[in-house]
Amino acid sequence: MIEIRDLSMRYGDLLALDRLNLTVEPGEFFAFLGPNAAGKTTTIKLLTGLMYPSGGSAEICGFDIAKQPIEAKRRIGYIPDVAEFYDKLTPMEFMAFIADLFEVDPGHAKKRAPELMEQFSLVSYSAQRIENLSHGTRQRLAIASALLHDPEVIIIDEPMVGLDPKNVRVVKEELKARSQAGTTVFLSTHLLNVAEELADRIGIINEGRLVALGSVDEILSAKEGIEGRDLEEVFLEITGSGDDFDDLK
Repeated sequence: MIEIRDLSMRYGDLLALDRLNLTVEPGEFFAFLGPNAAGKTTTIKLLTGLMYPSGGSAEICGFDIAKQPIEAKRRIGYIPDVAEFYDKLTPMEFMAFIADLFEVDPGHAKKRAPELMEQFSLVSYSAQRIENLSHGTRQRLAIASALLHDPEVIIIDEPMVGLDPKNVRVVKEELKARSQAGTTVFLSTHLLNVAEELADRIGIINEGRLVALGSVDEILSAKEGIEGRDLEEVFLEITGSGDDFDDLK
């Protein structure tokens, strides 16, 4: 699970994240929405230990990401919007590297890596250097490698970028299946239809503050005057003003 308490991040005079409080339960599929510069990527960087907060804390499965980073990171599968690789490796070599990094049982890794390569249509690229792969192929490799150690928490930033419709469906089905099996999924996306289709709950952040939280139905029905409108309209209404939406939280 993910437990966030008064999490804040300041860049000089800019308060990018303002006392975020949020609990994401085991097995919950949580979608994190917001306009550009709302604080989504900052939140993800804090959750994954890529940055240290100015205030507050975040726990992954009971481990503080700032104070117990190794134990917390063992439990995370992180999929960024633009993944970085050791480009001279092949995809299979990179999968072996990830298995070693997370101390995956060699027998399990030997079985699971080819399965993930097959699932994400990577087999034909397995012997090529990563530097020669397209953006979409690299993105599929990032997803496959993040799932190799069977993380308890999956944190994803725009996973569908660069994927064709077939692989978008594969990713959506895999993430939903993992969530239903007990894995916590924290998905940041601009694709409201993906959030509406997959998420158990949605959080909307604007100007560093959580301005709406709940299921799609709860968010759509929470404020007088927005009944009968779709998620896109409500999202634009909420993030357009950023004021007086405490009753949606």
